[in-house]
Amino acid sequence: MATRSGRGWRQLAVWLHVTTSVGWMAQALAIFVLLTTSLTTPSRDAAVSATAMAQVLDGRLLAPLANASAFTGFMLAAATPWGFFRHRWVLVKFTITLVQLYLGIFVLGDALAGAATAAVAGRDGPALPLAVGSALMAGAVAFQAWVSVAKPWATTRWMPKDRRRVSHDTAPRWVFVATVAAVAADLGVAALLGHPAPLVSLTVLGTWLVLRRRRGTPAGPPPTGATPTGGGPVGVAVSAAAGGRPG
Repeated sequence: MATRSGRGWRQLAVWLHVTTSVGWMAQALAIFVLLTTSLTTPSRDAAVSATAMAQVLDGRLLAPLANASAFTGFMLAAATPWGFFRHRWVLVKFTITLVQLYLGIFVLGDALAGAATAAVAGRDGPALPLAVGSALMAGAVAFQAWVSVAKPWATTRWMPKDRRRVSHDTAPRWVFVATVAAVAADLGVAALLGHPAPLVSLTVLGTWLVLRRRRGTPAGPPPTGATPTGGGPVGVAVSAAAGGRPG
């Protein structure tokens, strides 16, 4: 049975996941608006300023918030019985998150630099596909938020039959404490150095996955009325807001 302090840290991790996910979506929408402005404004100076601001937002805010949202979600999935491959809704969110991170790091980030250069030269460059991509990213995060609340799909074939009703968390308190501390550290490094790589979060996640693998997952009957949370971006805020205890 988790202690009250343990539940508090778990809830803090959930709310950190929700908050950074909302920030991720808001920054994607802001970049979409800025790129649309760059494409439609008759003023070259305004186009250059809008594209440059979109590039700053991407590196300084969107990337760190996206990493924080993703890795808090990964940790919540790894630290609760939802798991990565036990429930289809978590698996869908996990897949979408990986696609978003890949596109953001290897496609959108570099393309924004090209769009800024093109704007200075008086050309549109890749601003149009970037605007579409930013809108799709914001929409994908919103879709994941709905999936977190609705949980529309059943368990997968990898979910052990004797654990399909388990709803209590299986991670010790230090996992949730480390989750919050790791995200705070990565956000601090990103703010100070402009480097959004989730190095601390990745270390904590890898450590817990190895330790969980070694110790195994304890079985047991689920407590009555517990409500777990976890998965990719945007954890289940509704249950927490209503007073439920995220698992």
